[in-house]
Amino acid sequence: VQLQAYGGGLVQAGGSLRLSCTASTRTYSRFIMAWFRQTAGKEREFVAAYKWSGGSTHYADSVKGRFTISRDNAKNTVYLQMNDLKPEDTAVYYCAADSTLIHSRIRYDSDYDYWGQGTEVTVSS
Repeated sequence: VQLQAYGGGLVQAGGSLRLSCTASTRTYSRFIMAWFRQTAGKEREFVAAYKWSGGSTHYADSVKGRFTISRDNAKNTVYLQMNDLKPEDTAVYYCAADSTLIHSRIRYDSDYDYWGQGTEVTVSS
């Protein structure tokens, strides 16, 4: 499975961006697709995840209420709508996917088998 992430850019604090991540193969019920982010010198951190089976969503506390993860099944694409962006949201954002991940491991980047290239988000104050 290849993942292609895009949609990053430069935005002022309080603004919005939408990231997209498209999978090269048809996604199916066991898929979980997620977004992680990383800044220089820090470990990659979980942002949000979408569980294809049942459509459940999961968020880091730092983005809850501001970010929304959603999917377009026909396009094998997951989106991350980011609103009310803050300078601390500045990072390289990565999408990830896995088909065997158990629910309790959704927030652990080491458990994802497939990764897209990063897309950079910069939020100016």
